Amino acid sequence: MKDKATILFDDALDKLNRAKEESFRPKKDLVTYLVCKNAQASIENFLKGYLLQNEFDPSRYTTLDELLQKCKSINKSFEQVDLAAFNCKGENLNAAFCNDTPNACKCLDVSAKLETFLRQEKIIG
Repeated sequence: MKDKATILFDDALDKLNRAKEESFRPKKDLVTYLVCKNAQASIENFLKGYLLQNEFDPSRYTTLDELLQKCKSINKSFEQVDLAAFNCKGENLNAAFCNDTPNACKCLDVSAKLETFLRQEKIIG
């Protein structure tokens, strides 16, 4: 399962970088959907990667909130992770997205903070 975790972590970093790149575009060219969906996917993959790394099957968790709760049950340090700014944490991610710049940027911020947390905890390199 650790190989799958590595793949998810790598994909999460790629999606985060794509969201960042899109967010740097001039406002008139910015596609908020791309920022939002890439940020969502990165958060989801970071959390699923952690669960896989710890031998848990993430497929039974359908929302970011459920994924985070399971991560917290494994490692209390995940209490530091705050999804409060993320408006669709309790929704099915296939149907949820931000269509305005401020909310898309909040999604990106949450993803970037999660990456920082995982690096500080030495979960990712």
